[in-house]
Amino acid sequence: MSNAIFNPPVAINEPILSYAPGTKEREELQETVASLKSVEKDIPMFINGEEVRTGNKVSMHPPYEHKHCLGHYHKGGAEHVKKAIDAALNARQAWADLPWEQRASVFLKAAELIAGPYRQKMNGATMLAQSKNAFQAEIDSACEIIDFFRFNAEYMRQIYTEQPESSEGVWNRLEYRPLEGFIFAITPFNFTAIAGNLPASPAMMGNTVVWKPADSQIYSAWMIMEVLREAGLPDGVINLVYADGPEAGDVIFNHADFAGLHFTGSTGVFQNLWKTIGNNIEKYKSYPRIVGETGGKDFIVAHESANAREVATAITRGAFEFQGQKCSAASRAYIPRSMWDEVKGYILDDLKSIKMGSPENFENFVNAVIDERAFDKIVHFIDNAKRADSAEIIAGGGYDKSVGYFIEPTVILASDPKYTTMCEEIFGPVITIYVYDEADFEETLKLVDDNSYALTGAIFAKDRHVLNHMCKALENAAGNFYINDKPTGAVVGQQPFGGARKSGTNDKAGAMQNLMRWVSSRTMKETFVPAKDYRYPFLG
Repeated sequence: MSNAIFNPPVAINEPILSYAPGTKEREELQETVASLKSVEKDIPMFINGEEVRTGNKVSMHPPYEHKHCLGHYHKGGAEHVKKAIDAALNARQAWADLPWEQRASVFLKAAELIAGPYRQKMNGATMLAQSKNAFQAEIDSACEIIDFFRFNAEYMRQIYTEQPESSEGVWNRLEYRPLEGFIFAITPFNFTAIAGNLPASPAMMGNTVVWKPADSQIYSAWMIMEVLREAGLPDGVINLVYADGPEAGDVIFNHADFAGLHFTGSTGVFQNLWKTIGNNIEKYKSYPRIVGETGGKDFIVAHESANAREVATAITRGAFEFQGQKCSAASRAYIPRSMWDEVKGYILDDLKSIKMGSPENFENFVNAVIDERAFDKIVHFIDNAKRADSAEIIAGGGYDKSVGYFIEPTVILASDPKYTTMCEEIFGPVITIYVYDEADFEETLKLVDDNSYALTGAIFAKDRHVLNHMCKALENAAGNFYINDKPTGAVVGQQPFGGARKSGTNDKAGAMQNLMRWVSSRTMKETFVPAKDYRYPFLG
């Protein structure tokens, strides 16, 4: 029996491999990608420890080479969602009763498997199915998911050791129980690590989960499930289903045992889910926990004291890494007029050197966007900008979907600070820049803050008084705030991630506070010598 307070291995961030020419990891990754691409994969659902194949097959294709078939996944329906819920509920008590260190061990082993034998498989799957270059895959599907598993085990122990004070003759204790019911995890296409963390973090705290990944991420989601299976995750703890969102939601959000939603995706979808849960609130055994990270209209603001080269690099990296398909990607920038010509020159020089194409060619910085729907939406914004009176495209603007869904890194210069692309989320390789007069600095800060999203943002200045003022003026404008750096690249354990306003519930993935959402506390008071007389001294 467990009769000690165990310390998990000290969590450290997984080192990022470089994949530079001549390195062993570069050769291994190239071989793995070629091997995965050469075999059509048959991907089942995974319910109660069993592979479930329906025969209703949907093909999967690399976004950068959409005529190539990676294989098929088996699409499910409402009946499979019901089975997944039943499996989760049946597994719940045994999983919750398992000592916490045993639960932690599953995910710590998974981290080691990804760091070792599965590293290039995870990266290769993410490159093929989500069109990420080698570096973007490495920091996501290897390093970040490893960090989530390792740091969450450490946070879990810290939570369990938080206990109340006890008075004389009394022992006060605090239990952290899993939620009563099952958790529904809805995960996005853009980060394999997020797809792994959203079902795993509630599971680590003793909950059981029904997991629905984005269709365009199923290839790497299955790879995560293979790792968890090898790590010893018991049957029914995490159940992976591929059903249409409305069909799955109709079953889940009408179920009395629905206990929580862990979501990353669009603002509109999250708001509709919240409304549905609210409308069904009387059906549930308890009030469900709702945790969501949604959209962003992330900013860069430069002060006249900033370094122009640094600002330009932040724009190029922040806006165009992974084709701008990060919730944190820089999507709008505010540049002082005195600095604009210099910043513009650096950006144009950067874009001239950027290569675009398949992630299999490691020289390509920009790859394809995720699918045709995303391509068409982004192109719509670009075409409108070409016709607009208050905006002009000063770089990029080209696109082609004949082979893959390729869109050039595009820079729009807006004369109206409230032009459409300054306000609406695009989720593509497009940034809009507004050039402001230095005398309008305070008004510009208000423009930045007035945008209703609040996920990430970056400020650039050398003047420390100005930096302090900008931090204060924009304190509610971003949940992840960067000073003299691009607004992307949050690291687990260093910059817990999440935003407020229309960007989500700000429950900070990669932090203890996220795990706290997946437990329900029970306070216990034990009195060693109970009273035997109801009368208090004041009655004398």
